[in-house]
Amino acid sequence: PGVQTGWHDLSHHGQDDNKIRELKIIEEAEFREINRFFGLLTAVKEGDQTLLDRTAVMLGSNLSNASAHDPTNLPILLAGGGFKHGSHLAFDKTNNAPFAGLFVSIAHRLGIETNRFAYATKPLLGLEMV
Repeated sequence: PGVQTGWHDLSHHGQDDNKIRELKIIEEAEFREINRFFGLLTAVKEGDQTLLDRTAVMLGSNLSNASAHDPTNLPILLAGGGFKHGSHLAFDKTNNAPFAGLFVSIAHRLGIETNRFAYATKPLLGLEMV
């Protein structure tokens, strides 16, 4: 309700206030569903942990600014999976950490001893395991 424009067109809003308003409606609905999903994972107990504790959930986008088709400094959300949460990691916009380092960190959490994934040669800085 309240959205008349296709999502792809809205993602390339070009700072149009009406498109941004409709996109906000969609994104708020998406995050309500993400929150519901996290609640479902938290409700499942596995010993002294929850299913969310044992599951790494990553959400994000392939563009940081869809209007400009900008693939740098991607917005990524990581939940669960035995990582320490409750913080926001931000990296230098011109010399940022390779996104692939996140997958090195996830591999380490899974017990896979590697320091390489795609173009990354180390885990993502600042992401800690519990």
